[in-house]
Amino acid sequence: MSESVRVLVADDEPLLRGSFRVLVDTAPGLTAVGEASDGAEAVELTRLLRPDVVLMDIRMPGTDGIEATRAIVDSPGTAGTRVLILTTFDLDEYVYGALRAGAAGFLLKDTSPGVLLAGIRTVAAGESLLAPSVTRRLIAEFARLPHTHRAPDTSLDGLTGREREVLVLVARGLSNADICEYLHLSNGTVKTYIGRLLSKLRARDRAQLVISAYESGLVSAAHRTGA
Repeated sequence: MSESVRVLVADDEPLLRGSFRVLVDTAPGLTAVGEASDGAEAVELTRLLRPDVVLMDIRMPGTDGIEATRAIVDSPGTAGTRVLILTTFDLDEYVYGALRAGAAGFLLKDTSPGVLLAGIRTVAAGESLLAPSVTRRLIAEFARLPHTHRAPDTSLDGLTGREREVLVLVARGLSNADICEYLHLSNGTVKTYIGRLLSKLRARDRAQLVISAYESGLVSAAHRTGA
């Protein structure tokens, strides 16, 4: 990227928030443009500062990170801002809610600085940060949700057989390279299928494709042990 990626840090712990800001500011190509101590402030500062990426904690007083993410993503003025969720290892049950709200990715707070910085660059480039391990958390949470409110989704009716096959593999947490190997397709072909899926399902990113696959009933939670 030719221009510096603008980052807003949202966390209710001042020391941790400051540490993230210093880390971002010392990284090439990244600039911390502000700090927010809660979700409401994160939404307000996103509207004011228009950062490229918000590092968003989930547990914050008042408006939490999930509601703040939803407000940022759903607002036309800030929809271009990408939200990267940061949380602790014991909050797996929040993965589904955060990604469903529109977060572009999910990282644990104890991840290495290099991985965190790479994650910021990844989501800023328009990609989703959804490693297989995170996908498994998402699937596990979905499996705990009540089944009675899940109605069949006709939005998949327009998909071809091959597109459905690719969607299933995405939902299982396979990367593009894994899908290439599994289906014996070229990388360009897999990218084309992913692009078609994003367009047909009106999904923002890969995370939304995973959610569509499970909410439509195309994939069941039983697949979680296969990825």
